Amino acid sequence: MQFTKMQGTGNDYLYIDCFREKIADPSALAVRLSDRHFGVGSDGIILIEPSKIADCKMDMYNADGSRGKMCGNGIRCVGKYVYERGIAQKEILSVETLSGVKTLKLEARDGGVRSVEVNMGQPVLEASRIPVRFPKECVIDEPVSVGGNPCRITCVSMGNPHCVVFVDDTESLKLPEIGPQFENHPMFPDRVNTEFVQVIGAGELKMRVWERGSGETLACGTGACAGAVAAALNRLSGRRVKIHLRGGDLSIRWEGGTDDVFLKGPAEFVFDGNVKI
Repeated sequence: MQFTKMQGTGNDYLYIDCFREKIADPSALAVRLSDRHFGVGSDGIILIEPSKIADCKMDMYNADGSRGKMCGNGIRCVGKYVYERGIAQKEILSVETLSGVKTLKLEARDGGVRSVEVNMGQPVLEASRIPVRFPKECVIDEPVSVGGNPCRITCVSMGNPHCVVFVDDTESLKLPEIGPQFENHPMFPDRVNTEFVQVIGAGELKMRVWERGSGETLACGTGACAGAVAAALNRLSGRRVKIHLRGGDLSIRWEGGTDDVFLKGPAEFVFDGNVKI
């Protein structure tokens, strides 16, 4: 089987062209290939498949084999892949996901894609739709206890569930310890991605992320969007922000007219490979 490793701000996945390849058990394959010691090493795998309603379909699986609905960094790489590998050479691209069809705007030059902006759609704030078990309709700056420690959370879905916590210093966090406590907290029936966000300025945030099924990753596109929305809801920033992640920077804008969130950032090829399955 042929695959391509790509990364968007350090969020790395193995991409498989399912216009040509057939994968019988993608969940098991994700577990096998994602292992950074005994496999290829990645945050998961993403299948690029034919679609009846879009230019292509993105089907993603996390490193633990669980299926993901959406990945902002992953979908930017899908855009670069399908353009540069000749599947759909369009600067406005539609991609089917489990969170609906997403529209990508590609900045292309000399046959290559420099950056990709994704319309991530509107954020979901209703607790039951995120989902999060909470007595209020929205969870914005609400006090809770996680692992016996008090904190304040804001919950947002960007196609998958996110819990945003604002902190004074992201670097001092013991994420391997506290990340799983959030991910597996009983208030989150589908588990949750958790973003720890430090406010640098009105248009600038710093973030670390713990992703369900993958642990700490260098970046998370939907998480960056959730962090930007949460910062705006808590009046800690405006609706246009740059977010610094361990893997690089992402630009987020939350449009007031449509309420759609737009994510812009890089996408890069790492290498092509072959593996027996």
